[in-house]
Amino acid sequence: MNTKKILPLILLGALLFAAGCRAANPSSPTGTDPGAEATSPAETGSEADAIYLDPSQSPDARADDLLGRMTLEEKIGQMTLVEKNSITPQAVTDKFIGAVLSGGGGRPSTNDPEHWAEMVDGFQSKALETRLAIPLLYGVDAVHGHGNLKGATIFPHNIGLGAAADPDLMFRIGQATAEEVAATGIWWNFAPVLAVTQDIRWGRTYESYSQDPELVSLLASAYLRGLQGENLADPLTVLATPKHFVGDGGVVWGTSTTQNYSIDRGDTQIDEDGLRSIHLYPYLAAIEDGAQSVMVSFSSWNGTKLHEHQYLITEVLKGELGFEGFVVSDWAGIDEVDSNYYNAVVRAINAGIDMNMVPTQYDLFIMALTAAVENEEVPMDRIDDAVRRILRVKFMLGLFEAPFSDPDLRDIPGSQAHRELAREAVAKSLVLLQNRDDVLPAAKDLPLVFVAGDFADDVGVQSGGWTIEWQGGRGNITPGTTVLEAIRAAVGPDTDVRYNRFGTYDRVLDEDGNPAIAQLGIVVIGEAPYSEGVGDAEDLSIPEADVANIARVAERVEQLVVILISGRPLIITDQLDMADAWVAAWLPGTEGQGVADVLFGDRPFQGKLPFAWPLSMEQLPLGTNHDESPLFPLGYGLEAGR
Repeated sequence: MNTKKILPLILLGALLFAAGCRAANPSSPTGTDPGAEATSPAETGSEADAIYLDPSQSPDARADDLLGRMTLEEKIGQMTLVEKNSITPQAVTDKFIGAVLSGGGGRPSTNDPEHWAEMVDGFQSKALETRLAIPLLYGVDAVHGHGNLKGATIFPHNIGLGAAADPDLMFRIGQATAEEVAATGIWWNFAPVLAVTQDIRWGRTYESYSQDPELVSLLASAYLRGLQGENLADPLTVLATPKHFVGDGGVVWGTSTTQNYSIDRGDTQIDEDGLRSIHLYPYLAAIEDGAQSVMVSFSSWNGTKLHEHQYLITEVLKGELGFEGFVVSDWAGIDEVDSNYYNAVVRAINAGIDMNMVPTQYDLFIMALTAAVENEEVPMDRIDDAVRRILRVKFMLGLFEAPFSDPDLRDIPGSQAHRELAREAVAKSLVLLQNRDDVLPAAKDLPLVFVAGDFADDVGVQSGGWTIEWQGGRGNITPGTTVLEAIRAAVGPDTDVRYNRFGTYDRVLDEDGNPAIAQLGIVVIGEAPYSEGVGDAEDLSIPEADVANIARVAERVEQLVVILISGRPLIITDQLDMADAWVAAWLPGTEGQGVADVLFGDRPFQGKLPFAWPLSMEQLPLGTNHDESPLFPLGYGLEAGR
């Protein structure tokens, strides 16, 4: 149909919706025949006889039965995922909305487990007031723990877990994260990230486990199994979402079309063999291990947006790989397919997107997709396939039998056992880059230790992006242990730990009244929190203020250690000789005690670089400059410990 004829149809549709002409009722169109009559359980016998209400039936049988009872409006509602601040609970009922999410920072006004559960249950109760009482699926970005929840355990970001390279650890972190998310009545996690990052200038580098597809596959699949357990209906398991399909880690610098971004959401320029061997590779194991939800990437492959890539979504993912779950868009990802929203919806849904993360203009999406079906530009069998996939997963999750949160689980988030697990993960993630004269591990009984740097006493910096807010934040944004607090807890009772963020200790004098010289200095530097394309960086050099801080502390200590808190390798070539030891601590999260455990020898250094550490910016992206070796190669990491 000529697109010029579409706009009047959409406007007409808007008027019809506003007038209530398409309000839900048992005579609305359903099935593959828009003129067919809808049926409710009561019209086909008692509700007890409805297959979809019978938990002894298979998810497939229940999904087929329920699908046959649904109107077009109810089906499109199931395909709609709305951000929680953009919709009222009553609108969930009125529009038959199938899913709601909390994006970064999408939390209740009182940020604790009880109010999270109350918020989610409020949406759920309104979903159950619809004609067929189809439960809501609520999703959240718990990418390194339940990061939006204050007081939750914040694990190291994926780059640090890639350095740990421990699949058993990943499995246990998946279990712990699932438990903390489920405790708030949520059973859908938008994780893990399967990106195989090739250019560390990308602001999402820290969400990637490694530049090595085999390591990404190993760790992501272990984490997925931990999240989902052996049975998705278990109340302490959650639905995982491998993302972002596919090739997001291969985007090319300068190809982003998003304002103020340089590489995020850009174009992956690679042939199909390369796409498959590097970027598709981790999805093979994820699907084999039971992935039932996959999120599509904002990025493009050789100029075509993934959100409209029918070959990759339908033929490869659903066909060749046998993926039986549902495909969800990223945040307003469909909008980027075409400047004409109607055309964007048609192309994306026909390409194989099953659920649209709208996230705000849900009425517009519903109207556009309804018009597309009525115009026969999106076939009913495509709608039915999408909804069947969504319903099947809801049945697998046991939502129809247990849709609400369990108050008995409210004490799980931030539990001591989970914090100890995160502490273990931090310790295993640290990479010792340099250790001149075996300064590390340090003795716990040193008389005087100087600590410097803004980031030494900042749990927000340690946690990075996707913590409480989308971009993260500075300071005490959530309970945790800072590196400074950890150092003070680790040393002996007679050790004097002096902290000055600027590295000036003019008032610290020795017995003779002269400037005291500490046996050990520790300077903590790195990157302030960021996420997604906000973190795209053309220059990864450490700031001059940090260089000056290192120099000041070096004059007042016998041995100096620099700890890097960062979401990727930084350029430190010219500063390397300024300190005796350098430690990559990545973004360790709330349990800074794990850093001190390794610094002072309670645990050994065992982390290995998941990315090659560049000598200079000219070596980026990875592997483009073959004349010089990197400063430290992939897999590098010194071992030291007691």
